[in-house]
Amino acid sequence: MKVAVVGSDGRMGGLVVSILEEKENMEAVTIDDIFDVIIDFSHPNNLQMISEAAEKSGKPVVIATTGFVEEQISKIEDLAKKVPVVYAANFSLGITVMEKILKDITPILKDSFDMEMIEKHHNQKLDAPSGTAKMLVKAMNKDNEFEEVCGRKGMRKRSKEIGIHSVRGGTIPGEHSAIYAGDDEILEIKHTAGSRKIFANGSIKAAEFAVEQKPGMYDMNAVLFGKE
Repeated sequence: MKVAVVGSDGRMGGLVVSILEEKENMEAVTIDDIFDVIIDFSHPNNLQMISEAAEKSGKPVVIATTGFVEEQISKIEDLAKKVPVVYAANFSLGITVMEKILKDITPILKDSFDMEMIEKHHNQKLDAPSGTAKMLVKAMNKDNEFEEVCGRKGMRKRSKEIGIHSVRGGTIPGEHSAIYAGDDEILEIKHTAGSRKIFANGSIKAAEFAVEQKPGMYDMNAVLFGKE
């Protein structure tokens, strides 16, 4: 399988290329070559170029870039009508399982437990909260019952809310903790990324999935659990 890696000169894209080079049945190529699937770890500004290449070739796309504006997300949705698109805020297999767990347990706990999300990343990360934190909170708040409060300051009584807190420091690759705090008990679901390699491996797994699909929008839940 020939994988066109967009952003191969960056940290994540370069990691994808190095992993592909170790696999016997896969090869990293450029988007100007003949390819079977595109993996994008680059910049939102490249979306137009990637969309044109995918449409022209009829090949699927794995979009691992974040930071798209609403207009670009609409373009991704339009692209998914023509080719298979796997688009997710986080390509970690563990985070995908964590998201499913949160969806399953929140309906059971939400009426008697307070819910909080804490995310930690390296000191070079610009956005806060992280896209992954937003995705996990969405899993906890799928019916928009709770106000989503980013940080707290001053005198404020807790309401029907989910607190979201961001920590930036050092070289932390990524850590996300969902806390359910009840009377005399605390349940914490936590995922820690040891390195960025987990995201590269997840994107490659998504690429293997995408080449077998019909046009449509897929996420990592579809990749792991067969759900669209």
